[in-house]
Amino acid sequence: MKVQAPSTRGLLPSEYLLSLVRPDQPIPGDPLPEIALAGRANVGKSSLLNLLVGRKALARVSATPGKTRALNVFRWGDVCHLVDVPGYGWSKAGHADRAAWRKLVDGYVTERPALRGVLWLLDIRHEPSVDDRAFGALLAQRRIPVLPVLTKADKIGRSKRDACVAAIARALDADPGSLLVTSAHTREGQEALRDAVLAFVP
Repeated sequence: MKVQAPSTRGLLPSEYLLSLVRPDQPIPGDPLPEIALAGRANVGKSSLLNLLVGRKALARVSATPGKTRALNVFRWGDVCHLVDVPGYGWSKAGHADRAAWRKLVDGYVTERPALRGVLWLLDIRHEPSVDDRAFGALLAQRRIPVLPVLTKADKIGRSKRDACVAAIARALDADPGSLLVTSAHTREGQEALRDAVLAFVP
């Protein structure tokens, strides 16, 4: 499988800032719009964030789903703050963990004034789950721009891709062309991803 060279177009300095433990916790420094990366546990949020900023390990990629328990904030140049949201749907999470996740994430997604858009990550190999649909309904309440981003495109053959994209689009009642296909491994979709984030923060 062909791996694309890293794109330098739109490359901006990036750094980890802090982890928020409350949905209303302020971010020190100059106020910037916030773009959230959200999706199921193990959908590839950290990998996608690294793809977006063009760095291999800005965000740590964990082999343990559900490990992220806070809103991890990264500064992307002077453009925005990228916020890695704890993943939902972690089957081993206990009742207390699920309740804490809901309080943190629901509060952030529905009430955060600086939130300007959401990159909603979905695994291209699977149709949206019950948890995915519930999170989609939560996003709809806020009525802010949402871009469905399909991850792990390198995990399926080209011949199956169109059918997978079409199935997810039907489940979301969306135009297949509105879904962005990406692969952190091959760097597919890197420039389109950057363009999408920049469009959230004109």
